[in-house]
Amino acid sequence: MQKILIIDDEKVIRSTLKEILEYENYEIFEAQDGVEGLKMIESQDFDLVLCDIKMPKMDGLEVIDKVSKMDKQPQFIMISAHGSIESAVEATKKGAFDFIPKPPDLNRLLLTVRNALDKNNLVTETKVLKKKLSKKLDMVGESEAISQVKETIEKVAPTDARVLITGPNGTGKELVAHWLHQKSNRSNAPFIAVNCAAIPSELIESELFGHEKGAFTSANKQRQGKFEQANGGTIFLDEIGDMSLSAQAKVLRALQEHKITRVGGDKDIKVDVRVLAATNKDLKREIEENNFREDLYHRLSVILIQVPALKDRKEDIPLLVDRFLDDIAKEYGTSKKSIEKEAIKQLQQFPWTGNIRELRNVVERLVILCNQTITLEDIKKYADY
Repeated sequence: MQKILIIDDEKVIRSTLKEILEYENYEIFEAQDGVEGLKMIESQDFDLVLCDIKMPKMDGLEVIDKVSKMDKQPQFIMISAHGSIESAVEATKKGAFDFIPKPPDLNRLLLTVRNALDKNNLVTETKVLKKKLSKKLDMVGESEAISQVKETIEKVAPTDARVLITGPNGTGKELVAHWLHQKSNRSNAPFIAVNCAAIPSELIESELFGHEKGAFTSANKQRQGKFEQANGGTIFLDEIGDMSLSAQAKVLRALQEHKITRVGGDKDIKVDVRVLAATNKDLKREIEENNFREDLYHRLSVILIQVPALKDRKEDIPLLVDRFLDDIAKEYGTSKKSIEKEAIKQLQQFPWTGNIRELRNVVERLVILCNQTITLEDIKKYADY
């Protein structure tokens, strides 16, 4: 049952609200003033608080102000007499979901309570999903190589500096980009990832900058590009070494002038975007071969982060394997399998040309094909090396 706390100095109001809400199968608690209500919120978890504004000892505005500084933050509906509407509006500015005038209208009361609880559920679900995402995007490892990457991220993330992330395929370059975004001041804004290698060269400009209706044969309507979608947040240009020279020129303009133009349009559109880029190519060699613009390279590489190959951080393999065993067990809804120390040592001997992505695939194969404990013989039998 969802728990609702009623804070009001009028016993008649408390009794009326309690009777109505208990009939709707909510668990109801009462407090006769703000001080008592605040103590109850500190000691218990409530989904919703119905709080009067004008009360002795501590008014409703002070209650919501103090609760807003706590870790637990239930939804608030303020109960207001007609003479204190201004105070109710002030309460909504402090975070209250809504306010209800006295005497409360039954239909409005129940609708507002349901909507507030729905919002509370969404907030809770969002926190859970963010926690799961944070764990999924966690950078596992304690080696010196990965510790240097983490240290650089901590220093660079709070700034708006552009970052070029390099390293072989499968090392986790997108993971680094996610960390840079999540630890930045833009973390609540969009993170838009674009795989430049997966988009045909003739469509890359439309994908990045959008297009106007009729700009080309299949352009049936106006379309926003990735830069506009990422406005206020971060755009991650993965495999930027595969981008065409014409698209590179437009990206350069976006970085220099903070403006883009849709394909087929002539209107400049301002964008506020932090650009992160990644590649597995040697861009300096690409510049020598006239495949990549040198001016764009220097614009992108304000900060360089080299993500190490797995063969250069083999001491992290036991931690990575343990994380993968845990993740895969949760995905499959099974108990977590264990692995022998000798099996781990054998995994540390492999070259891992596919890096972390390859290791994860091998661990999943072992989970599927092996018994509860993965042995050295299992590694020899089912690993490709």
